[in-house]
Amino acid sequence: MTLDPEELFDLDADRPELSGVVLLHALDGFVDAGAAMRLARMTLLADDAPVVARFDVDQLYDYRARRPIMRFDVDRWSGYDTPQLAVRLLHDSDDTPYLLLAGPEPDTQWERYAAAVALLVERLGVRLVIGLDAFPMSVPHSRPTPIIVHGSRRELFADHRAWLGQIVVPASACHLVEYRLGAAGVDSLGIAAPVPPYLAQTEYPAAALALLREVGARAGLRFDTSTLEDAERVNRQVIEREVAGSEELQTLIAALERDYDAAAQTALAHGDLPSAEELGAELERFLADESRGEQG
Repeated sequence: MTLDPEELFDLDADRPELSGVVLLHALDGFVDAGAAMRLARMTLLADDAPVVARFDVDQLYDYRARRPIMRFDVDRWSGYDTPQLAVRLLHDSDDTPYLLLAGPEPDTQWERYAAAVALLVERLGVRLVIGLDAFPMSVPHSRPTPIIVHGSRRELFADHRAWLGQIVVPASACHLVEYRLGAAGVDSLGIAAPVPPYLAQTEYPAAALALLREVGARAGLRFDTSTLEDAERVNRQVIEREVAGSEELQTLIAALERDYDAAAQTALAHGDLPSAEELGAELERFLADESRGEQG
């Protein structure tokens, strides 16, 4: 029995007419090194952003694996954080509309979810879908955050020089959406920000800034990142203080800087930044730490 993907979401009947908009998607539940995706979402989301489509979370969410938070007040339950997976309508600094799909990554029915997103893309007049990622990799915080761009058509990112070869990583629902949309002829991109491994389990606003700047350039959107820029400056000062007080960190970062700088000399010609094997190893370590609930 094939379940209808249309029954997985509800569209707001009063939504405005949209055409040629960009849909961003950045879900909770997979890799988010440096909390870069969460920081990017917080920068974009407005409290009054209208919901134009809402998914039926009860069909997608494993409540026992990711128990929602409830609040108890003296002698009664006073609150419950209802999981929500929804598409919201936002506007950039130039009042250009775009859409953001945010919420918990589905635990089940990935194929049906991907088909539902494809239906939303058609009905909401989406011209380009962009997924965000952030993962740990052997890069130093003292150098610019490199960005990885991939997508359904090379023409969408022809100016970007690929520097990863073949790699095998655990899948995510967002990755599957990009893959299925591309197979269906829908323009879709993925934009990823590597995060220094020693900062992967703490907030790293520099990666969130790199993501939003790349998204803005690819999507033709202009975001107000002033608050995030302030947070990045404060965060950098904190990092420098921590590094100054740790010889171990200083040694690690110096080694990363040497590797990064040496690779940068040949990256334009050969794409010789950190290898796929190094990326896979860092990602596996990060996922293992996340599953154990370790903190950086």
